[in-house]
Amino acid sequence: MKNVYTVTQVNAYIKRMFSEDYALNNIMIKGEVSNCKYHSSGHIYFTLKDAGAVMSGVMFLGNRSGLKFNLVEGMKVIVSGSVNIYERDGKYQIYAKEITMDGEGDLYKKFEELKRELKEMGMFEAEYKKPIPRFAKKIGIVTASTGAAIRDICNIAERRNPFVQLYLYSAKVQGEGAAESVVNGIRALDAMNLDVLIVGRGGGSIEDLWAFNEEIVARAIFECNTPVISAVGHETDTTIADYVSDLRAPTPSAAAELAVFDVNLFLQELENIRAGISRNLTGKIEYAKKVYDNYYLRLEHKCPRMLIDNKYQELDYIQDRLLQKIKERYSEKERIFSVYCEKLNGLSPLKKLSSGYGYISDTEGKTVTEGRMVSEGDMLNIRMKDSLLEVKTEKVTLL
Repeated sequence: MKNVYTVTQVNAYIKRMFSEDYALNNIMIKGEVSNCKYHSSGHIYFTLKDAGAVMSGVMFLGNRSGLKFNLVEGMKVIVSGSVNIYERDGKYQIYAKEITMDGEGDLYKKFEELKRELKEMGMFEAEYKKPIPRFAKKIGIVTASTGAAIRDICNIAERRNPFVQLYLYSAKVQGEGAAESVVNGIRALDAMNLDVLIVGRGGGSIEDLWAFNEEIVARAIFECNTPVISAVGHETDTTIADYVSDLRAPTPSAAAELAVFDVNLFLQELENIRAGISRNLTGKIEYAKKVYDNYYLRLEHKCPRMLIDNKYQELDYIQDRLLQKIKERYSEKERIFSVYCEKLNGLSPLKKLSSGYGYISDTEGKTVTEGRMVSEGDMLNIRMKDSLLEVKTEKVTLL
C-alpha cells in the first residue's frame, strides 16, 4: 500500500526543499510593489508583481533598519532575501532582508505628475473648498451598487439619522470606463440640488483605485457645485480625488459619519441647550425675585403706614417710660411723705396727749407754758386725750 501523508508533512517537506536550495536562499527579485501594509507589529506585508505574475512578500521588524524609504503602491523595487514556504497556508513568499528602489512604477510616476500639475493649477487650494453642511438632508453617493462601501454608508446613515435621504448613482469604480462612469455620476447627482456628495469605493491596489486618479474625475469634482467628500480605499490610500474634493474621509464609513449628522447627538444637544436655558431662566427669575423682595422691603420701610406704626410703637415706648418715671417719682414722693408723716406724728400734740400729757391754756385759750404765767386763783383749761378739765389754781410753786 502506498504511503499517505498529511498536509503538514507535505508542507514541511517542501519547506525543507526550499531551505536546501542555495539559489532560493540568496535571491534578488525585481518587481512592482502592490497591496503594501505596515502592520502594528512592525512587519511589512506586500505583493511583488510584474506583467506576468505576483508573489507575496514580508519584511520582518528586525530587517527594517536598513529600509530608508516607505514602500508605496506602484513603486519598483529590488528585494533581496530568501524564498520559502509559509507552512500554515502552504504558500511560498519572499522573506525580504533588504529592499532597494529600482525606479518608480509607471502608475506611481503618473500619479505624481498629475498631482504636481493640478497643484500648480491651484485645484488643491483651501480657498476653493466648499464647507460641508452640518445638517444634510439629501446625500448623493457615487460608488458601486454591490460593494461593501454602499452597505457601510447605508448602515451608518440608518443608525445616525433614519430621516436622511440617500441617492445612489451606481458607477463602475474599477477597470476600463470607470473614470467616465464616476464623472457621469458626479454630474448627474450635482444637477439634483443635493446637500452633499460622497464619491468613493472600498480599498484595493493602486490599479483598482486608479479611476480616482484620473484627471477627468479630478476636474468633475473641482467643478461640482455640491460639496464633495472623497472616500476612496482605506485610511492609508491616497488619490487625486482626495486632494481636489472639499473634504477627505479615510474610508467610506468615515465619509458617512462626516456627511450624516447624528440625530441622537443633535437631540441631546438640543436637550442640553434647553436645560441650559431653563437653568439660566431659573437663575434670572431667582435673581429678579431677590431684587423684588429687596425693593419691597425698602418700599415697606418707606411706607407711611409703616412710619406711622413705628411712631405709634415709639409713643408706646415713651408712654411706658413716662409711666415708669411717674411711678418711680410717686414712689419717691410717697416715701418722703411717709417720712414727714412720721416726723409730724412724732410732733403731734395728740400723740403726746395719748401718752398721758395734757394741754394747758387759760380761759382765753392762750397756752400756758410756764408757772410764772399763772397766779393763785386763776382758772385754767386742761385738755386731755378724751376730755377737757376746767380747774382753779390753788397754789403756784416755782421750781
